[in-house]
Amino acid sequence: MAEELYDVAVVGGGPAGYAAAIGAAQAGLRTVCIERDAALGGTCLNVGCIPSKTLLHWSERYAEAGRAWAAHGIRVDGVRLDLAAMMADKDGVVDRFTAGIAQLFGKNGVEHVTGRARLQGRGAVAVAEAGGGSRTVAARNVVVATGSEPAPLAGAAVDGTRIVDSTGALALPRVPETMAVIGGGYIGLELGSVWRRLGARVTVIEFLDRLCPGMDGEVASRFQRLLARQGMTFRLATRVTAAEAGPEGVELALAPAAGGDGEERMTADVVLVAVGRRPCTDGLGLEEAGVALDEDGYVAVDARYRTNVEGVWAIGDVVRGPMLAHKAASEAAALVDILAGEHGSVNYDAIPAVVYTDPEVAWVGKTEEELAAAGVEYRRGRFPFAANGRARTTGHAEGFAKVLADARTDRVLGVHVLGADAGALIAEAVLAMEFGAAAEDLARTCHAHPTRNEALMEAAALAAFGKAVHV
Repeated sequence: MAEELYDVAVVGGGPAGYAAAIGAAQAGLRTVCIERDAALGGTCLNVGCIPSKTLLHWSERYAEAGRAWAAHGIRVDGVRLDLAAMMADKDGVVDRFTAGIAQLFGKNGVEHVTGRARLQGRGAVAVAEAGGGSRTVAARNVVVATGSEPAPLAGAAVDGTRIVDSTGALALPRVPETMAVIGGGYIGLELGSVWRRLGARVTVIEFLDRLCPGMDGEVASRFQRLLARQGMTFRLATRVTAAEAGPEGVELALAPAAGGDGEERMTADVVLVAVGRRPCTDGLGLEEAGVALDEDGYVAVDARYRTNVEGVWAIGDVVRGPMLAHKAASEAAALVDILAGEHGSVNYDAIPAVVYTDPEVAWVGKTEEELAAAGVEYRRGRFPFAANGRARTTGHAEGFAKVLADARTDRVLGVHVLGADAGALIAEAVLAMEFGAAAEDLARTCHAHPTRNEALMEAAALAAFGKAVHV
C-alpha cells in the first residue's frame, strides 16, 4: 500500500530534478524528490559542472601566474602548486552548493527522500531507502529526471586509478607526467586542459577528423590550433582498440579510424575515457512499468515531456537533446508550467553551448555547415578580438565573434564566439535569437566601451551591412 499521495514525485535530484521539485512546490503542488545519493545536485553539482569549472578557473590562474603575468609587469617568483589544497577548495565549493539545494528544499516545502526509486505503475514508486527499509510513494505525476553517466569504451575498462572517467579525472591525487584523453569533446578538452596547465603532457585521441562535432567548423579548426599552442597534442581520425593498465602506466593500442594497417602503441600514466555520456535508466523499472525507451536508451517523450504511460513524465539528460544542465533546467521550468495547467515550452533553437577551456568557445543556433547543408542563404560577419579594445588591454585577444544572419530577412540564425568569456558573451546572442532579432538589431544596440561585447556588435554590423568601424 502507498503511504502518502503527492501531486508530484520527482525521481532524481540533479539540475532537472531539483529544479522541477522546487518549481512544483512553488506552484502549490505537494512534491517529493527521490535521489539515490546523499548529496543533491546530481552530476552537475557533484562531479560535473561545478567541480570541473572550479579546477578550470584556478588551473588557469596558476598557469597565468607562472607564464603570462610577467609580460604585463607582474613578476611572481617561485609559483608552486598545492594540488591537495586546490582539490579541497573544489570539494568545499561542491559541499556549499549541494547544501544550498537541501536548504532550498526545506524553504519551499519539498520532501527529500534518499534512496533508489523503482517505478511500479499507476503512480506508485517503490523506494529502497539509503538507511535501510523501504517505502512506497504514490503520486498523481511521476517525473523521471535521473540524468546521465559516462559512456564506457570497449577495451578501456575504467579502474578509477590508471584509467579514469570524468569523475576520476576530477580527483587525481597527483599530476601525471603524461595523460591520454580518449575523446575530443567538451569533457575531454576541459579536463585535459586542467591537467595540461598543472603540468601534464596531454594527448587527445579522437575518432573523428576534427574536435567537437557540433561546433562550427571554422571555430573548431582555430580552437584546435590555440590548444596546440598551449602544448596539447592531437591524434585525430584515430581509434583506441585496447587499453591495458599496469603498475607503471597504461599501454594503448591505436589504429586508423578508417580501418586498414597502421596500428601503433603509446603509453600514458593516466588515461581519461571521455567518449560521451548515456542516459541513466537502469534499475528504474521503466520497462516493467510500460515506459517506452527509444533505440538508444533514452526515455521516449512527446513535445510536452509525456511518456506513453499516463502520469509519467521525463526531462533532462534522460531524454533526447543536448546533455546540458541549463537545457535540463529549462525543461524542468516548462514541465512545471504544464503540470500547473499552464503553457510550457523550450526553444531548442536557442540553447547555448559552452566549452570552458582557455579560450572558451560558445555558440547558439546554426553553424555554417548546417546552413549550407540546408540550402539557406546567409550572410556572415566575423570580428577578431585582436581589434577589440578590452581584449587587447586584458591580454586575451585570441579568437573572434561570428554572426550568421538570413540573407533575406537579416534574422540571426547562429552566433559563435571563440575567446575569453565567450560563455558570458553568448547570453546576448541567445536573447537576440529568443526574440527573433535581426543582425541589424544587435549592430545598432549601444554597447558599453571598452567591453568584449563590442566584438559581437561589430560582427553583427558586418553581417547586416558588410562593414564595421574597427576592421
